[in-house]
Amino acid sequence: MAISPAQGDWVSDACTLPTVEQPLRVAEFDRFFAESVHSSTRIGPTRLDLHLTADAEAVGRDLASRESSCCSFFTFDFDTTDDGLVMQVGVPAAYVEVLDAFAARTETTNGPRR
Repeated sequence: MAISPAQGDWVSDACTLPTVEQPLRVAEFDRFFAESVHSSTRIGPTRLDLHLTADAEAVGRDLASRESSCCSFFTFDFDTTDDGLVMQVGVPAAYVEVLDAFAARTETTNGPRR
């Protein structure tokens, strides 16, 4: 598995999204990270929790649905906790590098997390 540095360091070669559309998707995620994610927590090697603003669910679900359709190894779940809305991002062990790069992208876009 390779991760494409040209596409923001987290687009796996397993992604079926047409190459010309990948930068647009990365930009959508960057905007989502900047506008809707207030913190993140790495639960384990294969899971990242994104703590979202209260109004981010619809946008998050839309992005998650579209990303799952082209990168079927991603799983996205949503949960409401005492701290608010959480988008749980998971991958199989074979794709930990992709989740590492995805997590790094959240920090690049929005600063270091806890």
